[in-house]
Amino acid sequence: MTIQYLHDSKGKPTGVYIPIRDWDKLKKNYHLPDLKPEPEEEYIEPTKEEIIQGLKHAIEEVKLHREGKIKLQSARDFLKEL
Repeated sequence: MTIQYLHDSKGKPTGVYIPIRDWDKLKKNYHLPDLKPEPEEEYIEPTKEEIIQGLKHAIEEVKLHREGKIKLQSARDFLKEL
């Protein structure tokens, strides 16, 4: 059985990945329930107008930051929100 450990950004183990064929064997041998994956949200492609509006907004925020009117969020803090 091939096992891969998943780690967070600090190197702490957070999970395990095993190939599906090994999972199927474990389910059969240990009578594990057949867990169904949750359906993924449908991805909706942004329109050209939405992309342009997003870029304009981002440029305006950078301008305000350079003028000292707003403080921008760090990439780390942004990713924590996701």
